[in-house]
Amino acid sequence: MENNTNISGTIINVQHFCVDDGPGIRTTVFLKGCPLRCAWCHNPESQSNACEYMFRQYKCTDCGICASVCKNGVHSFENGIHNVNRERCGLCGKCTLTCCADALEISGREITVCEIMDEVLADRVFYKRSGGVTISGGEPLFQSEFTFALLLACKDKGIHTCIETCGYGKAEDIKRIAELCDIFLFDYKLTDSALHKKYTGVNNELILENLKLICAMGASVILRCPMIPDVNMNEDHYNAIAELANKYPNVQEIHLEPYHPMGIGKAVSLGRTCDYDRSEFLERSELDDVCSYIADKVSVEVKVI
Repeated sequence: MENNTNISGTIINVQHFCVDDGPGIRTTVFLKGCPLRCAWCHNPESQSNACEYMFRQYKCTDCGICASVCKNGVHSFENGIHNVNRERCGLCGKCTLTCCADALEISGREITVCEIMDEVLADRVFYKRSGGVTISGGEPLFQSEFTFALLLACKDKGIHTCIETCGYGKAEDIKRIAELCDIFLFDYKLTDSALHKKYTGVNNELILENLKLICAMGASVILRCPMIPDVNMNEDHYNAIAELANKYPNVQEIHLEPYHPMGIGKAVSLGRTCDYDRSEFLERSELDDVCSYIADKVSVEVKVI
């Protein structure tokens, strides 16, 4: 397979020394763009594949420098309130460079596979035997050509690869990617298909079909299960998680991910609101009983991450 390292994609960032995105120490590439709209989304800046303007009001010192450098009139100050008109913003980024309070940011940037690989190879010394690269998001299948090219570049260098996916994508993309992916970190959010559509915007039929496809191809899978109070924390869902692990021998582990409210502030900074606005963290200890309940039903490791 010929690799095109000049192909570009839109990412949020490249995060280094990650320990919860697959085995070992990893370099995680967060892509922009996702077909789901989870009500509790922890990274709402990853939903759109376009670059976006973020304004953190709580950090603003009302110095007014941003207004002085912006030619489009995006920023205005009235009665001590900093107003931002995103419709006027051309995403030039000049105001973000002048903001000493770190209140302004352009989320997203174009980058080539070659540029990412420069960062990956600089981290390679830390991977040792089990580390490597994880492609996350957003949803890697949303930028399938870019994801494929990045996986191929990693494999050309003998680097271990993971993909964190919601499982919602084209079968042909999954088949190509599965040949280059060592482990799928596969999100399993809700068991009831109608509730899945209510809370994410899509039902779960295609997702379950793609999980079946991935397992049929012999790929290794770790189930990643967000635990959302008042949404999916019930025995029916716990039993379904266990049933999937028992059904597919490819499932190596089950990871329970406790809800956190960090996405709420990010949504506000993007000028949006959250449909699920619980402000309390779900503490790891609150999942101990859930972890034990599922672990009693499966032969693989279940842990809270």
